[in-house]
Order: sequence, then structure tokens, then C-alpha cells
Amino acid sequence: MNHYNKIGILISLAILFSVYTVILYSKNTEYPAVSGTSTDRGKRIWQEKNCIACHQIYGLGGYLGPDLTNTYSEKGKDYIMAFLKSGTQVMPDFNLSQNEINDLTEYLKSIDASGTGRPGKLKINDDGTIEQPEKIPGR
Repeated sequence: MNHYNKIGILISLAILFSVYTVILYSKNTEYPAVSGTSTDRGKRIWQEKNCIACHQIYGLGGYLGPDLTNTYSEKGKDYIMAFLKSGTQVMPDFNLSQNEINDLTEYLKSIDASGTGRPGKLKINDDGTIEQPEKIPGR
């Protein structure tokens, strides 16, 4: 392959990439009306409000706020809803509606039910696998 063929291929790829980028970013990016389960809507709120910038889920995320993976079973629904309703000195009040608070609480409940996010509570087996501790029923 000579030098001119390589340049031709590079130019073709650059043009194709440019066309693809224009097509991709010119599409309508508006989200349809939020639908789905309460948990789905809560996840959307979590993403829109960028909660992960300050909070962690499964140890991933920001460090300004606490890890919220198991907050539902450790603190309870009312505790979470109180924080979401008015914020704190550190956490802003996002002026969430009661429906948004309910949905976000349901999202945190679903995360909590999926396992533990505290690495110190995980058991590492000899073969390198990780074992989740059993959750206490009703918590």
C-alpha cells in the first residue's frame, strides 16, 4: 500500500466520522414523557440531578455524601424522604415533588435489595469470588 492510498483511506475515514457525528447529534435528544415503574423514574431523577457526583452506589461515585447502597435498610424510608424533601446544609434542596421523592426512594430501595455496597461486609473466597452476606428479612 503506497503513501497516497493511506492518505485516501485516512481522509475517507475522517469524512465518514464527520458525517456520522452530524447525523448522531442532529437527532432529537428530547426524552419522551417519563414512564415505567417508580424505580425507573427514580433512576432517571438520580441521573438528571447528578446524585452520583456526591454520593456513591456500590462504592462508586463522589465522596462528598455517603454511600447510599444500603441506606434504605439501614435508615429507613422516612429518613430518606426527609432528606430529599428539604436537603441539608451540604445537600441542596432540589425542590422535588412528592412523586419525585417517592420515585427516588423506590430507586434507593431497589438498589438496597440488590446486595451490600460496603466492601468490608463482603466475604472474599479463596478462589477470588465475592460472597454477598445474607440480608435480614424485612430490612
